[in-house]
Amino acid sequence: MTGQIEAIHTAPEAGAPMEERDRVEAVSGRGLRGDRYFLDRGTYSDSARGVSRELSLIERETLDAVERDYGVAVGQGEHRRNLTTAGVGLNRLVGTRFRVGEVACEGVELCEPCSYLERLLDREGIHDALVHRGGLRARIVSDGTIEPGAPIEIVGDAADAARSRLADSS
Repeated sequence: MTGQIEAIHTAPEAGAPMEERDRVEAVSGRGLRGDRYFLDRGTYSDSARGVSRELSLIERETLDAVERDYGVAVGQGEHRRNLTTAGVGLNRLVGTRFRVGEVACEGVELCEPCSYLERLLDREGIHDALVHRGGLRARIVSDGTIEPGAPIEIVGDAADAARSRLADSS
């Protein structure tokens, strides 16, 4: 099963509005060229945890569910994640290698929401709505360009494990 990229967003510095991009260069060990974490200007760039912040992803299906179930609408880029995906269950990609178009990636950890997001958006309830479904942090394994419409393909034997949650409910 493959998914795809629906949208790409970056921000030049911490707290700056996310900007939609037609394409972006992914650089191994750094992130997305022009993004705050590539430039070491992100809110958590100096985090003592040392977790990769090269790439973050969130499911379109989750954003739709958050609006439906919690009445909290999250607009394009407001979620502060770099890539909006469709058709792939991101929670299942922790520890898994996958490709976004030509770019090889590896899921690092769930991208749990923080109180910073709720304060920045001034939208009560967004934190609770995104717990355990706030997306995925990943590291970039090989360089390349990412564009909307690019397929997301699981590398190796984990393909069935990463089916969209929508596929699970049908």
